[in-house]
Formats: sequence, C-alpha cells, structure tokens
Amino acid sequence: MSWTATARYGLEPAPGGLAFVQDLLNTLSAGKPRKPDLLRTAEDARAWLDQALRSWSGVTHRTAPGIELAGEDVEGLRDFRHDLAQSLHGRHGDPATGAGPASSVLTLPTALRLDEHGVVHAEPRGTGWRQVASLALTEIYQAQCTDTLRRLKSCRNPRCLTAFYDRSRNNSGVWHDVHVCGNAANLRNYRARKRAAADPT
Repeated sequence: MSWTATARYGLEPAPGGLAFVQDLLNTLSAGKPRKPDLLRTAEDARAWLDQALRSWSGVTHRTAPGIELAGEDVEGLRDFRHDLAQSLHGRHGDPATGAGPASSVLTLPTALRLDEHGVVHAEPRGTGWRQVASLALTEIYQAQCTDTLRRLKSCRNPRCLTAFYDRSRNNSGVWHDVHVCGNAANLRNYRARKRAAADPT
C-alpha cells in the first residue's frame, strides 16, 4: 500500500489500519529538508485523503468511507492532527518536546456493525474532518485493544516529530531514524558535556 505521508520520510507503515493514523500524523511538515504540509490547502488535503483511504481499504479489506472535505474542513483536520500529536507526545511523557496530553476532549460518533460472519466492525460517522477523525480514533481504539498503539511514537527530536512504528524487541526506539536524528542529538549532547567539563566554574 502507498502511504504517501509516511513514505516520504522513508519509514515503514504501522500494521493494519493504524497506518492511517501514522500517515495522518506524518502529513505535518517535518524532516530535513522540510517536507511540505500535506494539509496546507483543501486541494492538498483531498489528495492525501483519497490516497490514504485507498491504502486503508487495501490493508483492512473493507470499503473505504466516502468522505468529502470542504474548504472549511481543513482547519478542523489540522487542529485534530495537532491534538493527536500532543496526545502521542504526552502518552510517552517526552521531555524533549515539553508536550503534555492534548487539552481538549473530542467526542465523535461511531457505529458498530455486525457482518455476515459474526464479526463486529466499528464504522466512522459524521462528515468532513469529523469523519476522518472518527476513522482515526476507531483505529486508535482497535490498536489499544491489540496492544499495538504503544509502538506508535513520534521522533524525540523536537525539530522532527515524525511518527514512526517502533519494531524494536523491547519497544525502546525514540528516533524515527537513529542515523539522522539520533546521531545529531548524541553529537549535541557530547559537545555540551565537553563544554561543561572545560568550564572552570
């Protein structure tokens, strides 16, 4: 599947529908050099959403909901992305970002449907950005139930914050790319320690 926002940072997508959440988070402008914000305009947001829904349908084997984004939905979708990112930082207690849990509480409609095989599916409801948010929260809830959500993290580099899925055995990853963000942070820390050691005071 093609998760355009996540792929541009050279990352593997999270498993299943959680990749939709990761891709939404990665629409943010990040990286070096900075990638553009994929929710900057309504046209950009629609292009991202169309591809993300196709990919979501492919990995979940379910029909993607038809979601229409109007111009006024873009700001709401960006605000939801911001709150979702804040929640992700706060969940991991990331001191580097200084971020805590999102301050707002969002309640969105979701329907439960029993299919012909006896499987219950949660389906997003609402319109516009609220339907996108409902789909994302549905996938987050399912990831909580399978204990995979704890592996969805944001890069500890405050200049990056790219969302990545930690596949390390002990779930100890903190950088989206240890060679890019990890080495830079370690070098900064090393230089700071050298300066502190050389300071006679």
